[in-house]
Amino acid sequence: MNVYRSDNIRNVVFLGHGGCGKTSLVEAMAKQAGLTSRIGKVTDGNTISDFDKEEIKRKCSITTSLIPIEWEGSKINILDTPGYFDFIGEVEEAVRVADAAVIVVSGKAGVEVGTEKAWELCERYHLPRMIFVTEMDVDHASFREPVEKLTELYGKKIAPFHQPIRENEKLVGYVNVVKMAGRRWEGDTSVECEIPDYCQPNLGICREALLEAVAETSEEYMERYFTGEEFTEEEIDAALRENVRDGSIVPVTMGSALECRGIANLLTDIVKYLPGPSGKEVIGTAVRTGEVFEANYEESKPTTSYIFKTVVDPFIGKYSLIKVFSGILHNTDLVYNENQDVEEKLNKLYVLRGNKPIEVKELRAGDIGAIAKLTKARTGDTLSTKAAVVHYPPTILSKPYTYKRYHAKNKSDVDKISQALSKMMQEDLTMKAVNDGENHQTLLYGIGDLHLDIIAAKLLDRYKVEITLDEPKVAFRETIRKKSDVEAKYKKQSGGHGQYGHVKMTFEPLGDLETPYEFEQIVVGGAVPKNFFPAVEKGLQESVLRGPLAAYPVVGVKAVLYDGSYHPVDSSEMAFKMATIQAFKKGVMAADPVLLEPIVSLRVVVPDAYTGDVMGDLNKRRGRVLGMNPMTGGLQKIEADVPMIELFGYSTDLRSMTGGRGEYEYEFARYEQAPYDIQEKEMKARAELINSSDN
Repeated sequence: MNVYRSDNIRNVVFLGHGGCGKTSLVEAMAKQAGLTSRIGKVTDGNTISDFDKEEIKRKCSITTSLIPIEWEGSKINILDTPGYFDFIGEVEEAVRVADAAVIVVSGKAGVEVGTEKAWELCERYHLPRMIFVTEMDVDHASFREPVEKLTELYGKKIAPFHQPIRENEKLVGYVNVVKMAGRRWEGDTSVECEIPDYCQPNLGICREALLEAVAETSEEYMERYFTGEEFTEEEIDAALRENVRDGSIVPVTMGSALECRGIANLLTDIVKYLPGPSGKEVIGTAVRTGEVFEANYEESKPTTSYIFKTVVDPFIGKYSLIKVFSGILHNTDLVYNENQDVEEKLNKLYVLRGNKPIEVKELRAGDIGAIAKLTKARTGDTLSTKAAVVHYPPTILSKPYTYKRYHAKNKSDVDKISQALSKMMQEDLTMKAVNDGENHQTLLYGIGDLHLDIIAAKLLDRYKVEITLDEPKVAFRETIRKKSDVEAKYKKQSGGHGQYGHVKMTFEPLGDLETPYEFEQIVVGGAVPKNFFPAVEKGLQESVLRGPLAAYPVVGVKAVLYDGSYHPVDSSEMAFKMATIQAFKKGVMAADPVLLEPIVSLRVVVPDAYTGDVMGDLNKRRGRVLGMNPMTGGLQKIEADVPMIELFGYSTDLRSMTGGRGEYEYEFARYEQAPYDIQEKEMKARAELINSSDN
């Protein structure tokens, strides 16, 4: 593959709702550019982008794929992203290194929630964008309806470039709204044709919308528009080129991926209208001086690059996908990883086309490629040189809140599973594995239930180890509500020196549930010698780790040693520690012990229309709604305190209630007494868990 300068590179992320046709569109573009001789199909599992076994099996994109395409003297690096929300981390990594976006909309399904999410991502990252309405070959597909909906949502910046020509529900040509000329497809080419009469009404609407979008770009154009003066084709084209790149105009084009129609137009429009990396601001930090390093994709500056994604495959090895932020990266360079404090020599440099590595000698500023076998490199690391060490901030990724308990089907696979998950977490930063020793469980976190299911499937397929996923146990606590006064005597005689420890203690609520215990001694007259006080406290330290009610940690207990007795020969630290442990069990059980459940502060952001459903659902989950705050864009932020045990499955339920538009986050707030029915259920389940683990 040829080497390209930054002004001839287009890094374009493809976004859209799951199943809208992104991968099929990329296939058509690859065919149009001559990379393939036929268009692969998602249903057949033979596309360039969806090469992972799980993607082929599930017939949807799971990871972001990089497909470089050469077109009209430029290189288009297409980042084909998943459309399902469980894989948002893959999308966020791709958006970080993209310079523009194509939002794909199905002409049959129309504007969907994934379309709106894609737009929000573009707004967040200030990405210029185009919209491509695909599947226009399908019966009853519509171009007008998506355009009207997009205009309703985003205003006059929506500018339709094309108008479809359809005959007998088939896409046979298009009208170029900029040139006001019709073209009809004949085989692989298109020829000029008359604009059909039935196109005129919609064409007028599209033309008017396009001219309004152009007029909005300057006061001069606005004045000319209102006086009825026509813009020339050159003026329209120049205004579009400038304003698409600054995001004030969003072109809408259309075509059919299956029939490869409108694809050449899309490739040309990407090169013509969407910006490359050249001139775009990229800011890092010069580590040694602490000064701002303005990379800005300039080849004359020291070479720096950023690892935005990692691919770890048992067969092809590890690839670090990078974007060069400045300078020229050669395949023999020494690179210094500032994050890991290691310097490594490159052996080979690649561009990836799906899962096919293509070796190149260099990558220039603004280009995207891959480095194989960087042993310590991780996603989010910066590569520079030791002479000019630079750091770029990592991508901010969505935090995983959905989690399940997992365990190995075969106990002999525990170590293999741990190693496999470690490798997978290098690829996917939105998953994490956590060992919860307190509840005798291992937890797997992800964005949603589908995400967790696919992690389990990949473990089986790639690493030949199997796990089961089920509902996790929640970390309860134990405390007391009353005061108790107990005594305990530890006495043991077995010939020679015996053991003797005797304590009298009170236990009462401390009032601070963040502190396990507070110890105080008020012994008078030397009933218990001072040198045994530390042993008493040590007994308390051990006792609060595993409470007598359900073997959960104990919190909020004040223990007072006020009396006892000792034997001048048989008393020992061990004896007083054991006596304290006995006293603790008796004292807690006599002080009205209760289970405490963790409460989280939950924040849910939903469109106004769904607030009633969400609040009703929170009430069913024993949540206490604390307030609602309106946000821009017709959204509401609902804040509530909810027992953590009630949040299991919330990700799926919230998506179902809101059509995928709801988002949530939570953090631990405090512990509160659990209802008695929850306590009884939990104590029974806990007893069964402890018995099974002990056996």
